This record gives sequence, structure tokens and C-alpha cells, in this order.
Amino acid sequence: MIHHLLGMELPLIQAPMAGVQGSALPLAVAQAGALGSLPCALLSMEQMRSELTAISAATQRPFNVNFFCHTPPAPDAARESTWRAALQPYYAELGVMDANSAPPPRRPFDASAAEVLEAFRPAVVSFHFGLPSTGLLQRVRARGAKIVSSATTVAEALWLEARGVDAIIAQGLEAGGHRGHFLSDDLSEQCGTFALLPQIVRAVRVPVIAAGGIVDRASVAAAFALGAAGVQIGTAYLLCEESMTSAVHRAVLTSEASQHTALTNLFTGRAARGIVNRLMRDLGSWSQLAPEFPLAAGPLAPLRAHAEAAGRGDFSPLWAGQNVTGCKKMPAGELTRELMQLT
Repeated sequence: MIHHLLGMELPLIQAPMAGVQGSALPLAVAQAGALGSLPCALLSMEQMRSELTAISAATQRPFNVNFFCHTPPAPDAARESTWRAALQPYYAELGVMDANSAPPPRRPFDASAAEVLEAFRPAVVSFHFGLPSTGLLQRVRARGAKIVSSATTVAEALWLEARGVDAIIAQGLEAGGHRGHFLSDDLSEQCGTFALLPQIVRAVRVPVIAAGGIVDRASVAAAFALGAAGVQIGTAYLLCEESMTSAVHRAVLTSEASQHTALTNLFTGRAARGIVNRLMRDLGSWSQLAPEFPLAAGPLAPLRAHAEAAGRGDFSPLWAGQNVTGCKKMPAGELTRELMQLT
């Protein structure tokens, strides 16, 4: 089981969820015996250092630090102008000025981040969208961290295994937030968790962690029955008191609207699963107008802020998996222990 490899008591990883959590959530999960995760894609180096300091000061238990590995896109003024033009009717309707907002700083893992990590020596470092360069990966390994990354197809799992990862996360199509694909953008090549999981288990020799649609004890047990060495769970934690999920997002998660999710590129420029809202209904979940990741987010920022101030998530990325039934307003540690009570 994965907990023997990664050093925790329970074979559960709290999924890193950038934008809706800080150090409080992984700390609570770690104290409950599972592996808490700190997402760093949206953090500055100072913020990352501060969050890691808070975790390290409060626990000696292992934790995971997560990073994106995308290649930042080249600026494309024409495409960005087209995207702003598509959003112009909303600016006019709401009386909001397009302030040429910069997108949130979704940084790929780099030497600066590696330097910060070296002071904290986390037990696990995980990656999304593949892996960093060989040199950066060796630098992380040199400090004793186990390496984990996401695969959305068997081909990606084999690619990761060939590069020496210690474990692979099999991310099914049900999962909320950004897809971890990196070898192909063709989403038709991807499948649900319980179809993907046994295929990856058969194809690789390293432990496989199931992710996507796992929200309760029954789905945890099903993942183990199909060969998973552990589970990664994110959506179920969104209502926990330690999460930073916004009031607007929380309200939608507890409404009937949460039953309708879709993959969309509107909010960041890259495929991610979220609850369908006004922007997705108006423009369609997928648009060729959206700039490459993460440039689509900038022009949406003033619209999002205006709508959220009025209590609406019309222009917000309401990330969630296809199954929100496990979302509970309870302490994260209590939820962690409940999820792992298999008997």
C-alpha cells in the first residue's frame, strides 16, 4: 500500500487544490494520519515559504508539495484581443472596466521553487502536467523526496514510470479541476477512473493511486478492489472548515447545480472540470477563442470579482468532480478518518 512507501498511516492523499486551500487543510489531513498536500502553482516564493513553515512548525508527519509542469505560452496579442472582445458584452452589462488584468501567476516548477524546497525537505513532491526537467527532478530526489505525478492515460503512466517516479496517480475523467494530461490534448483518449485504474495497474510496476469520483468509503473500497495502492481525494474536502473555498463556491456545491459539471477551457485556457455556470452556458464549455493556459484567466478577473461581490459565480471557476455527494461541512481530519473506515 502507498502509505508504507510515503510514510503516512493511511493510504489516502488529499488532492492539492490550488486556489481553495492553504496550509490548514494539509496540516489537518496529516495530523489525521493521511498525506496532506500543499498546492504551490498559485503561490509566490514568499507565500510558499510561509505555508511550508506553518506546516513544518506544526507537525513532524509527512506531507506533499505539488507543482505544475506546463510550458508558459508565448504571448499572442491577436488571440488575447479576440478573447477580450468575446467578453466585452459582459463588461458592458455589468459596468465593469477591462483593466487588462494579468492572469494569476501559475508558475511551473523551476530552480527557485527547488531552492525553497531544499530548506524543508518534504517527504513527497508531486507534479501535474508531466514532470520537470531531469536536472530539477534530480535536485528534488537528492533531498530524499518521493516523486509522484498524474497520468490520464496508460501511455502517460508508462512515460512517468520510465522516468523513475515512485508512484503514479491515475486521474480519471470524473476528477475535478485541471486535467493532468501532457502527452496528448485529445480528451477522447481519456476515460473514467474505474476503467483507467486497472489498465494502469496492469501496465506498470510502481504503485498506482486512484483519483476521480472517489468521495466515500464505498468508492475507496472499489478503488482498492481494482488494484489501487492508495486513493487521492479532493472534491470531498471542499466544504471542510479548513478549506478556503469561497462562499459563492460553497453555496453552489450544496445546490442542485453541483450535479452538472463539464470540462472547460474558458477559465484558464486548459481543460478542467467545474460546475456549469453562466459563462459556460453562454459560450459553450469549450471555446477556441480562449487563449492558452493560463492566459484566459486575466480578462475574466474583473468580471469574476464583480459577480462574486454580488454573491454569484457567473464567471468563477467552480472546480468540482462529477460526484459531490461526499462533500461535508466537517473538520478535515474527521472526514479523513471517516473515508478510511473500510469495515
